[in-house]
Amino acid sequence: MPPRPTVRPNTLTIAGSDAGGGAGLQADLKTFHARGTHGLTAVTAVTSQNTRGVTAVHTVPVAHVRSQLDALFDDFPIAAVKTGMLGSAAITRLVATQMQRRQPAWLVVDPVMRATSGRHLLDEDALEALVTCLVPLADVLTPNLPEAEVLLGRPLGRDLDAAGADLLALGARGVLLKGGHGKGRELVDRYYDARGVIELRHPHLPIEGHGSGCTLAAAVTAALARGKSPRTAVREAIAWTNGAFRRAWKPANGEVHVLGH
Repeated sequence: MPPRPTVRPNTLTIAGSDAGGGAGLQADLKTFHARGTHGLTAVTAVTSQNTRGVTAVHTVPVAHVRSQLDALFDDFPIAAVKTGMLGSAAITRLVATQMQRRQPAWLVVDPVMRATSGRHLLDEDALEALVTCLVPLADVLTPNLPEAEVLLGRPLGRDLDAAGADLLALGARGVLLKGGHGKGRELVDRYYDARGVIELRHPHLPIEGHGSGCTLAAAVTAALARGKSPRTAVREAIAWTNGAFRRAWKPANGEVHVLGH
């Protein structure tokens, strides 16, 4: 008899599509598969994008985002959900309402606001909906340093632990403050929860990784789906993403690297 297939937990990404395959739901799907889960997608936006930047964004109608979520939750037992690019206030509020209704065991919120090229991927009026409606539902919030400043409405300054406490006060049960935009030879990722803070240090590699934030948040989501605690999931995801950086390569003519999954 042929061997029985390995049963993988289902993980859902609610995010935008990257035509170049390096970020967004494409990065999430590659990560979900590499980290032992089956990936599902609810598409919020379609981007015209390559390794040089984003040239166009088409937001999916709210009714169609809702129908995707209904189709998935009505059929699949979903172990964990990750949100990425949501694009508009209406979609952000819809996703928050659906998460309250569906009550997934784990919710990771990656507050995607702009592409590597600098193009804005979140409408200004969506920020309030993100902070007030979705962030308080998150088990893990995963901002990078610039996103954290936008969420808090102020510069982070030198006291990152104070910033971490303020991010926790927005309502998420855990905050992974990603240090990839830091300077120096060593980067520090910080994870904050009710127990305090853990710091994870690693070398600053001399490459610009396309979709690194998506990949890290997706790796956290996959680890949670596989039964890891949030602290263990964060440690495991950071270690794996650092390996993906070391396996990165340039698939096109732009300067950014696609991570090796």
